[in-house]
Amino acid sequence: QVHLVESGGGLVQPGESLRLSCAASGFTFTWYAMNWYRQVPGKEREWVARIENTGDNTNYADSVKGRFTISRDNAKNTVYLQMNSLRPEDTAVYLCNARGYYTYWGQGTQVTVSS
Repeated sequence: QVHLVESGGGLVQPGESLRLSCAASGFTFTWYAMNWYRQVPGKEREWVARIENTGDNTNYADSVKGRFTISRDNAKNTVYLQMNSLRPEDTAVYLCNARGYYTYWGQGTQVTVSS
């Protein structure tokens, strides 16, 4: 059974940092590119970052470029999102996504940036 379990969310002040993790199981992790998305109620789900299956290439939405870093540890079947210089507009539920032959989603972790 496939599982993507996000963790690391929380409440932080503007300018602070958080590191999200997504632990994968039930599929061959190294065959899949991994993405982070975010969702705000009433808005469309927004793609945030992508990392290829080998970890060699990454891509970012313009809104997070230079502040967020996606990485993966294929030995641990885990993908990370390091978020620095957080802003109130980064507040959202952050979801992990695996994309390959199939597409899998996690349940999400809440990130709230507020003073």
